[in-house]
Amino acid sequence: MTKKKLTKAEIVESIALKSGLNKKDIHFVIDSFFEAVKKALIEDRVVELRGFGTFEIRTRKGREKARNPKTGETVRVQDHGVAVFRPGKELKESTWSLR
Repeated sequence: MTKKKLTKAEIVESIALKSGLNKKDIHFVIDSFFEAVKKALIEDRVVELRGFGTFEIRTRKGREKARNPKTGETVRVQDHGVAVFRPGKELKESTWSLR
């Protein structure tokens, strides 16, 4: 089953219809929000959006025997950061019975 995607353009359109605001301004606000989240994560800060969830960086352990999927060659992967999202209580509760 293929899931239907929600694009940034569709979000901008939806907000414009609900608010009557200019799409260009909405696009600027959304882009600024994403930049603020990225900047905070790069600075190793946790981004908490109450009622929605939390973004943070976690360290993923490196491995000696990882494999390059294209070539099959064994490579070493160092410890590295990965961005993770943990849904908040309200989001968890509202999506609990969807499947």
